[in-house]
Amino acid sequence: MKRLYVRLFLILFILFSSAANPQGKTEEDNRNGKALLAFTGDLMCHSPQFEYAKTDSGYDFTPYYEYIRSELSYADLTIGNLETVLSGREMKFSGYPDFNSPDEYALALKEAGFDFLVTANNHSLDRGEKGLLRTLDVLKGQGIGSTGTYSSQTDRDSLRILKINGIFFALLNYTYGTNGKPVPKGKDYLINLIDKKLIQKDILKAKELKADIIIVLYHYGQEYKREPDNYQKQVNDWAREAGADVIIGSHPHVLQPAVFLADSSGLTRKFTAYSLGNFFSNQQWRYSDAGAVLYLSFEKNAERATLTTADFLPTWVFKGDIDGKRTYRILPSTASGCEHQYGFLSKSQRAAFRRSYEDSREILTRFDRKIGVFPMRNCSH
Repeated sequence: MKRLYVRLFLILFILFSSAANPQGKTEEDNRNGKALLAFTGDLMCHSPQFEYAKTDSGYDFTPYYEYIRSELSYADLTIGNLETVLSGREMKFSGYPDFNSPDEYALALKEAGFDFLVTANNHSLDRGEKGLLRTLDVLKGQGIGSTGTYSSQTDRDSLRILKINGIFFALLNYTYGTNGKPVPKGKDYLINLIDKKLIQKDILKAKELKADIIIVLYHYGQEYKREPDNYQKQVNDWAREAGADVIIGSHPHVLQPAVFLADSSGLTRKFTAYSLGNFFSNQQWRYSDAGAVLYLSFEKNAERATLTTADFLPTWVFKGDIDGKRTYRILPSTASGCEHQYGFLSKSQRAAFRRSYEDSREILTRFDRKIGVFPMRNCSH
């Protein structure tokens, strides 16, 4: 189901780079359409994650995704939160607290099915401006789109508006901060910080450019808290009142609830997922070892584009031995009823795997029982 969009993205990047002269939609652009977008939470790279991936010639992260690749590639567009930087070997690879990951990490994400990454988070400046800029270069080299951090003011002012099956999606990304690392003087364009006026300005520009759906991706909230705080709710209100249709959060490293809301007209459904948790990390304790793939379905008719369904596929991160080698695997926790199919799981891991599904389902639907969660598979031995 995956569609090639990179070439089109580059065209739109040029067409929509100036709000002063937006391109009018053609009759073709107003036709009916359907699109499925997938989102994941935090893509971390702690030291064991790259140490276990080391090979004689470099690093290979691709096996980590072997059991989740088809679920990522199923959507028309798959988006993740890159919470590390790719600053190069000369800066030395490291995990927490100042991340720097091998370039092969991006290659594995591309091969796993990721098309687009948001890059504004508290680790964006872990290796300074050079690290931030090099990360963008590496992603571009892999054909992965991005937003949230930028190489110039012109780049910053060029909203990422992607056309997927006739529907125009604006993707906006902001972070609460950068772990106390200052943004270089005179270069505020490097990273989007959460700012009410900036968010409102960007959403207004997206509207002027005729985006059908505006998606805001925030990096915010309190780590390891399984419910949103008042700050998250406040900045969500800023975006929603300005016209955002979908708000998706990251940073807490655990899942938080999701909810549908109606807009002021009552005709269009708005959606918020406060946190998608850890999609891939070394945090192996309960709740932080779990994440989700969020699938959002959209339909467009002659009048408007709307969100039709929101469904979660809970995931769980295995860390252990396979064929005598320390490694990781990201598993769909809907398969926890089929744990016998994963012979590398220990008894305690099988229990954690199954428990993570129940935890995730309860958290994600806590605020809204209409939220869809894929059912556990019914497997026979």
